[in-house]
Amino acid sequence: MATGGGTGEGRTRADRARRVANVLRAQVLRGAFPKGVLPDERALVAEFATSRNTVREALGLLRDEGLVARRRGVGTVVVGRTYRHPLGELSGLAEVLGRHGTVVNEVREARSVRPPMTVARRLGLAEGSPAVYLERLRRVDGAPLSLDCTYLIPEVGGPLLARGREALERQDVFDLIETAAGEPLGRAEISAQAVVADPATCAVLALPEGAAVLAVERLTRLADGRPADLEFIHLRGDRLTLHATLDRVRGGN
Repeated sequence: MATGGGTGEGRTRADRARRVANVLRAQVLRGAFPKGVLPDERALVAEFATSRNTVREALGLLRDEGLVARRRGVGTVVVGRTYRHPLGELSGLAEVLGRHGTVVNEVREARSVRPPMTVARRLGLAEGSPAVYLERLRRVDGAPLSLDCTYLIPEVGGPLLARGREALERQDVFDLIETAAGEPLGRAEISAQAVVADPATCAVLALPEGAAVLAVERLTRLADGRPADLEFIHLRGDRLTLHATLDRVRGGN
């Protein structure tokens, strides 16, 4: 059942609808409605102590996001499927999402390149040194989820290329890196921000032009601290939820 009462007071109905939508959206994304049906409007009016018009406007916001739909004789049902990716562990998308569906990697490009200087510096490569560039489109149960553009140091990327396209399509890149390097990955530095995707990326991810995506930059290091790869990942924000459990650090300024 939805929670978060006390939203009935507010400056405008749009404000109240946004607050109701925020709570319902979070519940939809974490799977709080296992049967896929939201409470009816009357129950939501009582739960949020607000008007029916406010509830309808909130549900309209979620419909516009592609999360729910109205079904005659059933009510408001969940239609947008999202996947949860933990930020507290260093795992590849295929490792995490394989629990939820069939993950397919479509290799769009795999070759040796001369990386941009900024990329070379991040990877600890000398100017003019080659790197391996790998671009893959990830699908889960046939639906596009992410476009991954990866630069790898040559001693890791070279053996990956030698494995052939089939291995790059079947295996997670983290598994391939650890096999090629002969040692485990150690840690990663990640940053993420919402950006408006360029038209080409929208086309690849089956998004309307001008749609926002979650742009993730991840520098992954081997256990000995050496950089292994630098990834630029564009994720469909409507299909992935990033999750972490954080501890409060005491004694800081």
